[in-house]
Amino acid sequence: MKVVVTEFMDEDMLRAGLPGVEVVYDPELVDKRDALFAEVADADALIVRNRTQVKGALLDAAARLKCIGRLGVGLDNIDTAACKARGIAVYPATGANDISVAEYVIAAALLLMRGAFGASAELAKGGWPRQALMNGGEVYGKRLGLVGFGAIARHVARRAAALGMTVAAHDPFVANDDAAWTQDFGRVEPLSLDALLAASDIVSLHVPLTDATRGLIDERAFSRMKPGAILINTARGGVADERALARALREGRLGGAALDVFEAEPFPQGYAERFEGLPNLILTPHIAGLTAEANRRVSELTVANVRRHLAEA
Repeated sequence: MKVVVTEFMDEDMLRAGLPGVEVVYDPELVDKRDALFAEVADADALIVRNRTQVKGALLDAAARLKCIGRLGVGLDNIDTAACKARGIAVYPATGANDISVAEYVIAAALLLMRGAFGASAELAKGGWPRQALMNGGEVYGKRLGLVGFGAIARHVARRAAALGMTVAAHDPFVANDDAAWTQDFGRVEPLSLDALLAASDIVSLHVPLTDATRGLIDERAFSRMKPGAILINTARGGVADERALARALREGRLGGAALDVFEAEPFPQGYAERFEGLPNLILTPHIAGLTAEANRRVSELTVANVRRHLAEA
């Protein structure tokens, strides 16, 4: 049996969890096309994050492939239909990084609402911008709107409620009478997307990238949001129109934004220019779900899924 890993994971857990299996672990293999194709040619299992495009030619090259372990939950980089047709099982690490993403969302909300944590360099030079920073906001009493109400969004809702926020969500796949809307911390209000955008002080995105969600938060959606509202996207790049977001920030219609995911990753030449000079903007390189703790959980679950499948194959 041979397992190929193309991106970063907990290597000790990988090797300990697959005794007697040939393991090829190269976190840079995703960027070595020829080597990648050569390694997958006789691989029984493939473990990837989000950058490895398990589609088309790569799938064709992996003639022996029996299963794919995804170090995360999004599957837009994997041709799941083609895998199903070939009998290749796909295992996302469902739930393993939920806490990490939820904490990122809450941290971003606090940072952007308060607006007081970007002045260290000015103070270190002897400045004292107290007047400029004394009108930041609190999250207490604010409305958090969740676009999508799956597992991660529910973790966010719980933490937001603990901070005194009210929570609403839009998810057409969760019926209005579903018990999920009533949590032990209180009621999450189901709303239409337009109503949620209009009523929320902070909007956080938690939907996969599909034909239905691509460009979901577009110019029209931004125009529906409350003046000064905050947008947080830890879901997938492409769900929010980045150029429309840039215009809304530049024109002062939004109070801030945090983007952890982008339409193109990593940024191609010139891509970052759309974000230059934007006020109250946090950019991070798709790491909301990446903490030391989450990486161990994701690695452990993925290895267990692959080990079980290979044992049963």
